[in-house]
Amino acid sequence: MVVSVTLSLYIARQFILSVLAMTASLTGIVCLFDFIDLLRRVATKPDVPTSLVTKIAGLHIPYFFMEIMPFGVLLGGIICFWRLTRSSELVVARAAGISAWQFLAAPLACALSLGALTTAVISPLSSVMYGRAEALDEQYLRTGGGPLTMSGASLWLRQLDSGLDARGVAILHSRDTHLKDGMLQIRDVSVFRIDRRDHLILRIEAPFGQLEQGHWRLEQARTLRPDEMAGPPETVMLPTDLTLNRVQESFASPDTLSVWTLPGFIRLLERSGFSSIRHRLHFEALLALPILAGTMALVAAGFSMRPTRRGGVAKMIGSGVAAGFLLFTVSKVAEQFGNSGALPPLLAAWAPTGAGLCLAVSLLLHLEDG
Repeated sequence: MVVSVTLSLYIARQFILSVLAMTASLTGIVCLFDFIDLLRRVATKPDVPTSLVTKIAGLHIPYFFMEIMPFGVLLGGIICFWRLTRSSELVVARAAGISAWQFLAAPLACALSLGALTTAVISPLSSVMYGRAEALDEQYLRTGGGPLTMSGASLWLRQLDSGLDARGVAILHSRDTHLKDGMLQIRDVSVFRIDRRDHLILRIEAPFGQLEQGHWRLEQARTLRPDEMAGPPETVMLPTDLTLNRVQESFASPDTLSVWTLPGFIRLLERSGFSSIRHRLHFEALLALPILAGTMALVAAGFSMRPTRRGGVAKMIGSGVAAGFLLFTVSKVAEQFGNSGALPPLLAAWAPTGAGLCLAVSLLLHLEDG
């Protein structure tokens, strides 16, 4: 039997209103706690205006919305399906020959669409606003700087070497790295230029260098070739596609990068020798978000569509909430394993979603076919 358009629209409207209301409520609660925490931090800095708290808290809203959205789908779905069951609307629909799978088509489509919209539209907005909030936090509230200062840090880079051939690489090592006047400066620099057959072509040693537009500028550099005497000190320009922002972003949180820019940035990190595990894990998590939202909708249905005459409804709803938070815990544990390299980013991002989907389908099969 084909579900009528009117019934599908009615169910979709009830579901999406419940989900949006629950997501907005949870986001508001989290933002309130974030606002209070920022007020506490500002209280220790008399020279920082209180208005900065409101600005940073406002910039955090899209980020918190993305984090809360799957649980808004779960809790909003539970409320929606419970109301439909209590008012006997679901009973009437089943008496008319509509199965649970047909009944859930509209809510599932809404959840998938909301997840896709969050990934494609809200994610870029969140990355821009969250990056701005992090910059303000770094400038006014944090003490001792952060990874973006890179003061005194050793730096290793691996990049394609256009001066040799398409497959040649240049490995750059600096023992001392500083940011000064908006310029990345490096000291005690060693550069190894290697050809496509992994043979060392030459080595460059320089006491000082800095990153400029499109190249590294190495001052008083000496070039050493195999079986040759070292050349006289000179200024060497080493081509690069790195910029200061890209070097800084490699140390920054992946949350400050849009889903559309992550693939290219991951490739750049891998070419430059930086670890891309955090960024690949974040990218896979964003791709899995629509499926996670759909899974949460199915979990909500599986735990809340029990007929009231059978009793135990409160226990089932409580079990649904517990299952949602258990899924959240599993996803965070998998994320930590992914960040440590113990699990591939693809598995760490998709395994919790797959486990939740299996749970939801099992519950619905039991509910529908008994």
